[in-house]
Amino acid sequence: MADRDQGGVKSANRALDIIELVIARGQPLVAQEIATGLGIPISSLSYLLSTLVARGYLARDGRRYLPGAGLERLRLRERGFSLADRAAPLVRTLRTQLNETSSFFVRDGWQLEALVTETSEQALRYAVPPGAHNGLHGFAAGKAILAALPDAELDRYFKESERLPFTERTVTDEAVLRAELAIARRDGVAVTIGEYDLGIIGIGRAAIVGGEVAGAFSVAYPQTRDTPALRARIVDLLGRVAALLEGS
Repeated sequence: MADRDQGGVKSANRALDIIELVIARGQPLVAQEIATGLGIPISSLSYLLSTLVARGYLARDGRRYLPGAGLERLRLRERGFSLADRAAPLVRTLRTQLNETSSFFVRDGWQLEALVTETSEQALRYAVPPGAHNGLHGFAAGKAILAALPDAELDRYFKESERLPFTERTVTDEAVLRAELAIARRDGVAVTIGEYDLGIIGIGRAAIVGGEVAGAFSVAYPQTRDTPALRARIVDLLGRVAALLEGS
């Protein structure tokens, strides 16, 4: 464990060194210049550069690297981070810890929108299209949001929404759906099995910010990997990230 921790600290220090060097030089640098300046082997540097570019802290122009937009976002605290900015690292934490597709959804009217999503790296995985709009009733995140709404707002949902089936397992009946939402309120999480895509399980938890339902985190994975231990771990992690967002 000590060796692993030291390796992680070394990689973190190297990543910070790279960012500081690129900023200090004031001009784009090629990988070899960074490797020479910091004494980092090219084999290690390649992974670090790819990660920093993927996270937006560096940008790439051909073979050269320069500061990325992610650095500017870190300076925006006086304006406040957007909900997507605050949810993104928490979604990433879910995906990293579980290696299952993780997302943060928000409500748009009676539709559900994927605001942030990270796809599992496993060969058999589920993907969530960013920005897609679908009915709240077919998703664990949507049911988690509905369960967190005040009773009057929930009544309005049932009067105004059109609940079309996505699969033969989609719950559209008001009485059945209300019963499920009551369970979700009790347990703090909502669960769907094959309601939007057959063979896919979703587990969602709402996040309440400033007394309002900000959205819901969810994890979706193939039913073939479902175990009680995995569900318990997902529920625990969803509770942790929701609490972090609610306290931000």
